[in-house]
Amino acid sequence: MTAKTTNSASHHGKFKYRAIDAMGKSQTGYIEADSEREAMRLLRGRQLTPTQLLSAQSVSGGSGGKIKPSDVLAFTNGLCTLVESRVPIDRALRLLEGITESAAMRELTLELLREIKEGRSLAAAMEGYPRVFSKMYINIVRAGEEGGILHELLPELAEFLETNAATRQTIVSAMIYPAVLLVTGIVSVLLLLVFVVPQFATMFEDAGTQIPPSAQFLLNLSGGLQRFGFLIPLSVIAAYFGWRQLDAQPSTRLRRDRFLLSLPLLGKLILTRESAVFARTLGSLLGAGIPLIRALRVSREVVANTQLSTQLAQVEEDVRGGTGLGSALEKTQQFPTLLHQLVAVGEESGRTATILVKSAATFDTLVRNQMARLVAALQPALILVLAIAVGGITITMLSAVFSMNAVEF
Repeated sequence: MTAKTTNSASHHGKFKYRAIDAMGKSQTGYIEADSEREAMRLLRGRQLTPTQLLSAQSVSGGSGGKIKPSDVLAFTNGLCTLVESRVPIDRALRLLEGITESAAMRELTLELLREIKEGRSLAAAMEGYPRVFSKMYINIVRAGEEGGILHELLPELAEFLETNAATRQTIVSAMIYPAVLLVTGIVSVLLLLVFVVPQFATMFEDAGTQIPPSAQFLLNLSGGLQRFGFLIPLSVIAAYFGWRQLDAQPSTRLRRDRFLLSLPLLGKLILTRESAVFARTLGSLLGAGIPLIRALRVSREVVANTQLSTQLAQVEEDVRGGTGLGSALEKTQQFPTLLHQLVAVGEESGRTATILVKSAATFDTLVRNQMARLVAALQPALILVLAIAVGGITITMLSAVFSMNAVEF
């Protein structure tokens, strides 16, 4: 049987395979290899005949569609309830597969169940789906399985996901109205310039009078939009892909993220949000009994801003060298003063994990307050700009008409 592969590009990584052994039994698992061809050669060396081979990075939960964060949250809450009731993992997954609404999540649950029946741990099975389960998620599950306290750690993990989802929803909800207002304003101005202003050009031509400079500017702008207006959506698309392209090179991504942090209002909001994510992740991992260095490495990887992630890499090195976590964070001069002060207090009292989680809640509150202030300032500013643009166009053209009538009179 021919192995099914995603592509033939050569790249080092982990591959998920399904194969037939010498006894004719089906096996699934993961193998590290430089390429798919190399993976197939290694499998044949193990007396396995591969029937399917997929890059683990391309696995996102199956062919049933994209798995959303809300699906993962629902899965975690269900698993938490069952595990707390002392239901075995395999039976819990079987029950979850029957009640899960998302087709993609049902398929993923079946995959996890299949691998657990083959002897893998839940954390090891989840490692094959890096786009669904974060490294923080997997590390907490692994710590729970190794320590026999999964029923104690899953509620904290579910709470972590719920808090993250609530904060993300707050940000999205707060930006909906300003975004609608901005789009409405831009469309209104464009409609005026493209369809209304040109009507005045005919009027001025018929009258044969000299057009005031301000009205002439608007007429020229209107003509330019009519001729080259198609470039506007193309420019927006090009700008979007250009911004995304900055992710391609680490150096350009670093400069972009550093620039974002330097912005007056947005930069502080990003810093506070990333500090909340870092503090909650690190606190949850430490609370699960994961060593500080390992927890720092995982926490650094969940921080989206590369400038902050680079600073956290230095924090990890300093802590490995014997520096306290609070002092290492302060040394970067990048993170909020409140964070390293609270961490220093936690280290002195031996309650670092608890204080980190509480500081994350504090930063979440700050994010909500900053968003409220940003939206409060943004809405009247957008309305004012819209009023000036629409009113300015209207007044300019009407003034030109009145001056033309005055000349004729």
